[in-house]
Amino acid sequence: MSDKFIVRSRFKNYEVAFSEDFIQSISSCVKDNDFLFIDKRVHELYMDRINGLFKQDNIIIIEANEQSKTLENSYKLITRLVENNIRRDNRLFAIGGGVMEDLTGFISSIIFRGIEWLFIPTTLLAQADSCIGSKTSINMDEYKNLLGTFYPPSHVFIDMNFLATLAEEELKSGIGEILHFYLIAGKDKLASEMMSNYEKLLKEPVMLKEYILQSLKIKKSVIEKDEFDKGIRNIFNYGHTFGHAIETVTSYAINHGQAVSMGMDIANHISLSMGHITKNKFEYMHSILEKNIPAFSLTEENLEAYFRALSKDKKNIGKNVGCILTKGPGSMMRVQIPMAKNLKNFIRSYFNISEE
Repeated sequence: MSDKFIVRSRFKNYEVAFSEDFIQSISSCVKDNDFLFIDKRVHELYMDRINGLFKQDNIIIIEANEQSKTLENSYKLITRLVENNIRRDNRLFAIGGGVMEDLTGFISSIIFRGIEWLFIPTTLLAQADSCIGSKTSINMDEYKNLLGTFYPPSHVFIDMNFLATLAEEELKSGIGEILHFYLIAGKDKLASEMMSNYEKLLKEPVMLKEYILQSLKIKKSVIEKDEFDKGIRNIFNYGHTFGHAIETVTSYAINHGQAVSMGMDIANHISLSMGHITKNKFEYMHSILEKNIPAFSLTEENLEAYFRALSKDKKNIGKNVGCILTKGPGSMMRVQIPMAKNLKNFIRSYFNISEE
């Protein structure tokens, strides 16, 4: 895959391009009365260069956190757009990570029944994963990504220079998502290679470019077959069912990618407990994941909150929790596990909490 490629979508094909300077990329395509949604932290770093590209009233600065991904905040942002005379042929640019992507994509999909939007991802997680795939997601109450649409951007510009501005925890979050793609695709040797360079990559994130490209290549191959998550794309939920519940129970104190890293380890533990993998295979996969697993443990006190979060997962059917288990790298399977006793006891076992 080159530094520029096309993702085929049922909505429209869209281009993903690596850029040496995102400002030049934006300036080459911005039009009069386009709008910008930008992460407050990113704006503080680049305001001198960004402010001249858009009308001042059309630059909307957002505190990018999970609390911003709500219907209430979406309504406020849409109101701001309408007050500033947005029209059907105007476009939204989003600069930031997954929160900015979700908000901008969601709003673009519903205002005027859909307007064009462009994305400049600034986090490793967004560059290596969410920038392609069409999904937008909004949280509802304490439940993550319960609402959303499918609505891809028309262009994605990836500037590796952003990674040098990220905190280590944000890099770890992106690495967790990259690991998830590699293990799904059976690229465990590539995952091992990346993790053997873990500390170096955290210090020199520009070296992550090839790992990002490989991650996007894996995702592209699946979403072009199943954009709307009706079949094979479901395997991307590997680690996410259990990871999302960790995010919920910790009020997002643990970043997404590291929660997914632990979620994959939990899924592997359940796979071992159900006889789908051997102890050796579990330990091999654990050795790949362990550097990126956060220092977190459930206790008897927050166990029920964790189970409640699992029970609200959108993949559930009836009283069963839908999740992805594994027979090893490159071999994933969708299952529904009864919450009562079965799953609860698997979770207790993973966190060394005595069974009921």
